[in-house]
Amino acid sequence: MAIMYDADAQELILKTAEELKKIPEIKPPEWALFVKTGMHKERPPVKDDWWYTRAASVLRAVYRLGPIGTEKLRTKYGGKKNRGVKKEHFFKGSGNILRKSLQQLEKAGLVKFTENGVHKGRVITPKGRSLLDKIAVQIHGTNPKQEQWIVQKTETAKEVAEIRQEPKSVKKTEEGTEAKKEAKQEHKAEKKTEESPQQA
Repeated sequence: MAIMYDADAQELILKTAEELKKIPEIKPPEWALFVKTGMHKERPPVKDDWWYTRAASVLRAVYRLGPIGTEKLRTKYGGKKNRGVKKEHFFKGSGNILRKSLQQLEKAGLVKFTENGVHKGRVITPKGRSLLDKIAVQIHGTNPKQEQWIVQKTETAKEVAEIRQEPKSVKKTEEGTEAKKEAKQEHKAEKKTEESPQQA
């Protein structure tokens, strides 16, 4: 069965965004049409439904990196700001957008807050994992390159398994007997060359 890591990230995020549109808890705020996603951006997003794409991307990031909080996600979604002739500087992404996205995903039951020792933040829930894995299965079934790669992987795995099944002792004895035979033949040849001038 294919899991989230088997699917193309961009395609997975786009299809997950379409599924998130069906969940009433996830909806863009009123200011989503005018706001930038970070200080490093020059303009707001072009697409009107960018909120769902960002929420889907955040859900995938929580699946991969959780437990994770807003600050680490800000670094992940940050970028370099073009300052003209001045040197570029890195700026973090918008914390408000990520915070609201996490809160909405938590209300929808796709992520939850947890503390694991010194690490605390959001982690994926079984419902969220099931959503991403189901979409990954759909993508994997319609991607011939992935299928071809898996076929090649299984074939190589079979070859490796067959090699491992052969007993090592048999291999060593076969190699040892062949080496002994070659050594005996070389020794006989050397003896013949040494005896031939003496006889003459």
